[in-house]
Amino acid sequence: MRMLTPLIALPMLAQAPTPAPTPAMKAIVGATVVDPGGARIVDAVVLLKGDRIEQVGPRSKVRIPDSAERMEARGLFLVPGYIDAHVHFFQSGGLYTRPDAFDLRLHKPYAEDQAAIRAGLADTFARYLRCGVTSVADVGGPMLNFEVRDLASKSNRAPRVVVAGPLISSISREALDLGDPPIIKCATPDEAMALVRREAEKKPDFIKIWYVVTPQETVEKNRPMVRAAIQEAHRLGLRVAVHATELASATAALEEGADILVHSVDDQEVDERFLRLALVRKVVYCPTLIVSEDYTRAASQQFAFCPEELAWSDPFALGTLFDVRHLAGSPAADRFRKLSEAPKPIQPKPAMARNLLKVMRAGIPVAMGTDAGNIGTLHGPSIFREMAAMEAAGLTPMEVLKTATAGGALVMGNPDLGRIAPGALADLVLLDADPALSVRNFSHIAKVVRGGRVFDPATLAPDGPEALAQRQLDAYNARDLEAFCAPYSEDVQIFDLDGKAQARGKEAFKARYRERFQKQTALHCQLVKRMVVGDFVLDEEAITGTGGDPIHAVAIYEVKNGKIAVVRFIR
Repeated sequence: MRMLTPLIALPMLAQAPTPAPTPAMKAIVGATVVDPGGARIVDAVVLLKGDRIEQVGPRSKVRIPDSAERMEARGLFLVPGYIDAHVHFFQSGGLYTRPDAFDLRLHKPYAEDQAAIRAGLADTFARYLRCGVTSVADVGGPMLNFEVRDLASKSNRAPRVVVAGPLISSISREALDLGDPPIIKCATPDEAMALVRREAEKKPDFIKIWYVVTPQETVEKNRPMVRAAIQEAHRLGLRVAVHATELASATAALEEGADILVHSVDDQEVDERFLRLALVRKVVYCPTLIVSEDYTRAASQQFAFCPEELAWSDPFALGTLFDVRHLAGSPAADRFRKLSEAPKPIQPKPAMARNLLKVMRAGIPVAMGTDAGNIGTLHGPSIFREMAAMEAAGLTPMEVLKTATAGGALVMGNPDLGRIAPGALADLVLLDADPALSVRNFSHIAKVVRGGRVFDPATLAPDGPEALAQRQLDAYNARDLEAFCAPYSEDVQIFDLDGKAQARGKEAFKARYRERFQKQTALHCQLVKRMVVGDFVLDEEAITGTGGDPIHAVAIYEVKNGKIAVVRFIR
């Protein structure tokens, strides 16, 4: 079992910003407090002292100290900060991030993907806050995960982060091993216990077991390894999260003492034995409804991005997902291109939704988690698609909110998270729409509070010129008109290849592309080359799917005041 020095370090660790001092007292005044575990309070006052909630109650019963900094919030709704209870920071969400699943290393080396992830961690953290996610649980990655946790703890623009180290696995994943493998096969109980002890030296927040079942690696064959890892972890005072997606493997994990099940049982409906074991063991169930479907969507180019993903995710990771349409020359790329040309309807596994409802109704704690970082499941805004899927499965908006707050707090192992009450941590989200009415309102974010610090979400991970150019390119390939037009200014000017004005003003621009998106349903723009000079982005583009020959041109995007103001196409 090799454990080598990581090939890629985190150079920004020493540069992480020092948290700014927090004012002694803040008062959020006039909001409606919506705590899924408590009472709904209209015209409330919430006093914050440092990073904690000092007092909560109706305005008539809470005295606001004269020295307190007031935040007027009349008409807004205050909820606990969201918690994504299942992410992986060693994955980008892009097309090249899991070569063990989609082997596209001929097109982009895996080491490049990993280097970009490390360099962009601060941005990834900020995107989570932008989405109201104030805490995340990284459910397994390389030993470098522990440095990622340290980096987040030193930043004042990051969620709270808990982590597990390398996954203790029933199968191997050599394609992911660059010297610090995120997944390590343990063939014997002794190997599993040794890896638990090695990870324990880093003080993990839990241990993760990848209990993957194949015709060769059966439930019973690997059960002694699972048992040994759980027993050793518990002996050392560590909780254990288990990936087990079959009823047989999930039941075995419960019998051996698992604390968290990090995915749905998806092969059949859970039975009374499973429900009884989960209740007795006080297990937390994290359904991750969208992640497996996202792999299929990427391969077949049948995306279902929500508006927040197109607007708030890392546009460069998202952009890679469309590369399937122009990649060629590797077995995986050729297979995916054929699949995308004649896609079959995506069929969700119905057992997942039914099991979520059965687990919830049985009183078993449920935590919302996305498995973000996997191909097609983007860090940050994927929570909104996950929560919509939970609502579609039959949960009420308030039940979904409970899974994303109090349920997530159980995975985080911190009872001071996920609630709005005296003594709780001041991790909060202010919404401008009532979350009790619809899960869609969860993304109507006015302010984010993390540890008592208040953030305007628009200032978190703002788009520079290159990101704006990439974001409109992503939306073009998604043929989403509103998202495509969003990066442009109201008085945008577009000049064609001959230097003539194509459109002036966003409405004329929108009308032109509305017709194009409706008629040319196979449009695809490949970015061939890009150069960025100050506020100018020069993209060499190849456009197919127009019904004629491919169009090759250079687009020059000029950015003014944070929006694309002028576009010139040249030959």
